[in-house]
Amino acid sequence: MKFLKLIPILLIFFGSFPFKSLVLAEIKDPIDYKVLSNDSKKLSISNVDYYLKQGDKFVKNGDFDKAKESYLDARKLAKQLASFYSDLNTSFKGVDARIPKEMQSKGKKTLQILAESNERLASLYIKDEKPDVAVPLLVETIRIMSPNSQEGKEAYERLIQLGFVETKYKG
Repeated sequence: MKFLKLIPILLIFFGSFPFKSLVLAEIKDPIDYKVLSNDSKKLSISNVDYYLKQGDKFVKNGDFDKAKESYLDARKLAKQLASFYSDLNTSFKGVDARIPKEMQSKGKKTLQILAESNERLASLYIKDEKPDVAVPLLVETIRIMSPNSQEGKEAYERLIQLGFVETKYKG
């Protein structure tokens, strides 16, 4: 009877040895395994910045259609990122205070770059004599950045220049 009680102990003791030599993987730098932490990946603020720089290059070369596409890509990605950061911020509120703080910081950066893409797109639409398409972009910039921010003030000034609004903002 005592021998039967020893069998599970022996199996546990001797059963674990063969698996020790099978684990040879070693992580030298764990950050290498964070797929989206690199700057070259699609879901990153740096990629939005890349699209904006590409659009600026196209503008300098006079290729406004490609510039518009690049700015639209930047805007689309920035809106996606802002939405994801906002969702994570909301999900972790009251659970772990560090995560909402990080998401809020990243969200602010994303909204800043979204405002830049809106401004550049609006400029292209105004140049193409399509102010009706530029107005919503300028209004969105004021909404996401606030009228007191530099971007908000510039967007409102552009709305005055277009004749969409008439009252000067004194803020």
